[in-house]
Amino acid sequence: MRFLPLPLAAVLSATVLVLTAPVQAAAVPAIQITRIWYDSPGSPDSGANSSLNGEYVRLTNTTRKAVSLTGWTVRDETRRADHVYTFGTFTLGGGKTVTLRTGKGRDGATTVYWGRSGGTLAYIWNQAKDTAYLRNPSGTLVDSCSYNSSRADYINCA
Repeated sequence: MRFLPLPLAAVLSATVLVLTAPVQAAAVPAIQITRIWYDSPGSPDSGANSSLNGEYVRLTNTTRKAVSLTGWTVRDETRRADHVYTFGTFTLGGGKTVTLRTGKGRDGATTVYWGRSGGTLAYIWNQAKDTAYLRNPSGTLVDSCSYNSSRADYINCA
């Protein structure tokens, strides 16, 4: 059997040229969930305020400009209305972080409180698996963070 070389036109017509657009990095949201501490020290317990405040979500402003969080919400996977925290009048400075604690306390520039009490049912974050959702006032999902481990007490999200 004898092989003849293919004409150049036949070789070129069989060649496929694939052009792709450059890969774009996903936009980093201005406000990010950066940590969920879901297994507070001493829990499960009777839901004492110190233990409730041991579980928290930390949000960070990744920009240099202040962002109003007024009307923003944080919630977990459940559909329960009492598992939604809505920010009142609050502005997070550029590059700053705010910690949202589950229990009661006095709101300040770096820490706000969900205001929950009432024993073990007051905890928001499941100790093994859950998701935090951050939405702006129009309800648009800005960021989320999930965990699935009972071996750790917290997850760094960013």
